[in-house]
Amino acid sequence: MKVLFYSILRYTRNFFLILVFSFQLLFADWPRHRGDAALTGRAEASLGNKLDLLWTYETGEFLKSSVVVEKGFAYVGSDDGHIHAIDLSTGMPKWTFKTEMAVEAPPLLHNGHVIVGSTDGFLYSIDQAKGKLNWKYETMGEIMGAANQAIRPKTQDGVLVVGSYDNFVHCVETTTGKLLWKFEAQNYINGVPTIYNQEFVVFGGCDAMLYVISLEDGKSVRSIEVEAPIAASVAIADGVGYVGDMDRSVTAFNLESGETIWNYQQKSFPYFSSPALSENHLFIGGRDKGMHCIDRITGKQVWRFSARGRIDSSPVITSDKAVFGSMDGKIYLVSKKDGKEVISYEIGEPISSTPAIVGSKIIVGCEDGNVYAFETKGKK
Repeated sequence: MKVLFYSILRYTRNFFLILVFSFQLLFADWPRHRGDAALTGRAEASLGNKLDLLWTYETGEFLKSSVVVEKGFAYVGSDDGHIHAIDLSTGMPKWTFKTEMAVEAPPLLHNGHVIVGSTDGFLYSIDQAKGKLNWKYETMGEIMGAANQAIRPKTQDGVLVVGSYDNFVHCVETTTGKLLWKFEAQNYINGVPTIYNQEFVVFGGCDAMLYVISLEDGKSVRSIEVEAPIAASVAIADGVGYVGDMDRSVTAFNLESGETIWNYQQKSFPYFSSPALSENHLFIGGRDKGMHCIDRITGKQVWRFSARGRIDSSPVITSDKAVFGSMDGKIYLVSKKDGKEVISYEIGEPISSTPAIVGSKIIVGCEDGNVYAFETKGKK
C-alpha cells in the first residue's frame, strides 16, 4: 500500500508540473522585444540561478533580430530573409515566411498578426497562426527597428509606428497597412519609436536629434539636439526619456520641457544598447564591455559589470536580475542590486539581440544563426 501511495503521489506531482508548464506557456508572453510600448525592458518573471539549455533552433543564417513570444510560440527574423515561428515547448518550426532581403528588426505581435520590417524596405503583417501575408507597406529604406503599436487619442483607431532608413517615421493602420502620416527626420532612424502617454511618439535619429511628435497626426511637438547620433531606442518612465548615443553619453530628458536632466559619461565609447528601467535605476550596455547601472534621479553610476566583449544587447530586467548577451558569446544573468554575476552560459558566438523572458525561460538569438531556449532553475 505504501508503494502504491507514493506511486500515485509521484504521478500526481508530475501531472501537476506538466499543467504548470502548460499554464506558463499559455499565459507568459513577450509580444514586444522591449516589453511594452514605453520600451522599459521589464519582464514580469521569476528566474532561477541556474541555466539549462532546452533546445536550439537553426535559422540558417546570421541572426540579429530579437525573439518575441506569445501563446507558446516564438517568432524571430533572420538574415536569409525569413521570419520563423517556433514551438516554444519543442523548438520545432511551425512556419516560415520569406521576405526579399535580410530581417534584422525584431517582430511585434499584435492582434493575431506578426508585424515585422525587412531590409527590403517593407513592413509586413503576417497571420500569426498560418504564416500567410495579410498586407505589406513599402517605405523607401531599410527597416532596422521594430514597429510599435498604439491607439490614437482622438480617432481611437489602432496604428503601427515604425522608423526607416528613408529618414521617415511612418504611421499606418493596423488592419490594412494604409498610411496615415509620416514624419521626416534628417537622417536614418534605427531604433524603435517609443509611445509616450498614448499621445506622443518619441525617437532619436542618426541626425543627433531627439524628436517628440504627435501620435494623432505626426506633427512636431519639440525636437532636442543631442551630442551625437542615436542608434538605439528611447526608454520612458515618469515623463523622462532615457537614451544612449553613438559617442559616449547616456542622457535623461524631460519630455515636457525638452531640458536635459543629467548626462552620464564615462570613457569615450558608444552605446548601441537600449536602456531598461526599474523604479530607481537604469541599466544599459556599452561598447566598453560594461553593463552600467545608473541612478535614475542623479545620473550617477551605481555599479558596472564587466564582460569580455562589447554589449550591444539591450538588457531585460526582472525583479532581481538583469539579463543580456555580449559579443564575447555569453548570455549573462547579473544581480540588479550589486551587479555581481549570478550565472552565465557560453554559446561561443556574438549575441547582440535582446533576450525574451517568459515565465522561468530565456530565449535569445545569436549571431551564429541559432535561437537558444533556456530554463532557469534553483533559487529564485
